[in-house]
Amino acid sequence: MSDSRRDILDRVRRARGRGPLQARQRSPLEQRIKSHPRNLIPTRTDLSADENVELLVTMLQACDATVDRVASMDEVPEAAHSFLRTHNLPASVTVSPDAELNGIDWQRAPTLEIDRGLPDAKSTVTGLTGALAAVAETGTLMLASGDERPTTMNFLPDNHVVVLHASQVVGPYEDGWDRLREDAGPEGMPRTVNFITGPSRTGDIEQKLQLGAHGPRRLHVILVEDGAR
Repeated sequence: MSDSRRDILDRVRRARGRGPLQARQRSPLEQRIKSHPRNLIPTRTDLSADENVELLVTMLQACDATVDRVASMDEVPEAAHSFLRTHNLPASVTVSPDAELNGIDWQRAPTLEIDRGLPDAKSTVTGLTGALAAVAETGTLMLASGDERPTTMNFLPDNHVVVLHASQVVGPYEDGWDRLREDAGPEGMPRTVNFITGPSRTGDIEQKLQLGAHGPRRLHVILVEDGAR
């Protein structure tokens, strides 16, 4: 544990009138952290892998996201370009520095302009990222921060395109956290995990639904059926 984190936790304990943890208190706390108990899970996710993919698509569309299903990664460039044409958007996209996305042959959509790196708040209209997992339970995308998936890509662009493999779809949230722990390892947990359910929205202003309030106004998922991770 870093000194700054230890200092924060010490302040919290002092504010609650508690002193340093005693040895007898550590064991149950450490066991609780390691056990990862599963909560009450809705039966609607008690499905086969293919059925959970179908449930995910249904839930995404119910949350005003759009979905384009393609057979392989080779079809991603044209699917992204088609999304831009459908919404009369500029034929350019900023791609997160993800190794898999960088390996795509973007020349399959020759008129599509590709920019790589971090998005610019003023000039980036559409950002394209990968995802860690997708939770069929609620139609939610699970994105972990890191060098290849900067969190700014999830919030700054007006349009967010996510490339997702069918094999990344899980049923309940608990399976998503299991996937994260499996991928990250005991010492590699990301700084941030973002759960994204549909485009950004708010109903605070006169109880009228407004899209794009705190992030992208459009969320588009390119679902790759090949199952490769």
